[in-house]
Amino acid sequence: MTPRSVKIAAIQPALRLGAVEENLRRVEDLIRDAHREHAPEVILVPEAITSPNVFDKSLHTVARPVDGAPMQLLRGLARELDCVVGGGFVARRGSDVYGTFVLAEPDGRAHLHDKDIPTMWEQNFYRGGDDDGLVRCAALDADIGLSSGWELIRHRTVNRLRGRAQLLLAGMCWPSYPNNWPGPLNAWAQREHRRQRQFARELPRQVARLLGAPVVHASHVGDVRFATPMAPGLPWATSMIGETQIVERDGSILARLTYEDGEGHIAAEVGLAPPAPLDPVGTDWWISSMTVSTRAAWHAMNWHGRTRYEAMKLLRKHSWQTWPGGDLPDEIPPSAPAEQPVATTA
Repeated sequence: MTPRSVKIAAIQPALRLGAVEENLRRVEDLIRDAHREHAPEVILVPEAITSPNVFDKSLHTVARPVDGAPMQLLRGLARELDCVVGGGFVARRGSDVYGTFVLAEPDGRAHLHDKDIPTMWEQNFYRGGDDDGLVRCAALDADIGLSSGWELIRHRTVNRLRGRAQLLLAGMCWPSYPNNWPGPLNAWAQREHRRQRQFARELPRQVARLLGAPVVHASHVGDVRFATPMAPGLPWATSMIGETQIVERDGSILARLTYEDGEGHIAAEVGLAPPAPLDPVGTDWWISSMTVSTRAAWHAMNWHGRTRYEAMKLLRKHSWQTWPGGDLPDEIPPSAPAEQPVATTA
């Protein structure tokens, strides 16, 4: 392969909880604005473009059919703007809901990746997928890794893409620890919040060096308030961390948006070449040095959310269970329009 450069834009949106149609309109505006300003070959938005992924009742209503409005938006913009467009949403696929990330190409083809493990409270609203997240992008003539949410922070993601992906496109919705808890709990939460910000700041460059490939990380930003899992009546007021970055394979940051920068977009050129990892892969589950409290919360909230999801599904309490079942293949060819799902049993 002859190395070449590609210009990529990454968008950092501030979206509103549960406001699906409003959020899609805002994402469209940001994509168009990034295209006008940067003229990139690739535009990346985060996962969860229909609503931030937090623990709130409204999340039970944000899932959309995999061939629905979010998919139509991403594929339509890729065709119209003649560039690759990537982003994720909570999608009904067959008999379940997944955190689906879509990479849409100008010729109509699309590649779908389902997040492998929903993060903590996300387990209440969707389940995990099993594809490896590696796709062949015809428009770039390159093997692209797709990462959704906290997939980026785990060594298992690196292990399945290392030596294979020439570029990693990562979409993140990263709410931090609460800033409204009283007394000693507040001191603990603020300490954890500082560590979460540090992890988010360092992670894209760490993963780039582990993969030996550029990493583009698009993340949500802004303040958000939701409920605390397993603690009825206790609110969780926090912020989406931001840290949208474009990073070269050696870990050098080419462009960056922080929490303080707020909503916006960045662009930079990265090199596409055979991957050349620079750092060894660690043996821990996590790339970042997660604290004991975060590890405990991860396991407890995963169990809590997964149990509730399956119980609601058994009782047919999920609103999406009233829809006709349908799915799309992970690889949609150029000739297949988005509005033709493959029928499955609901």
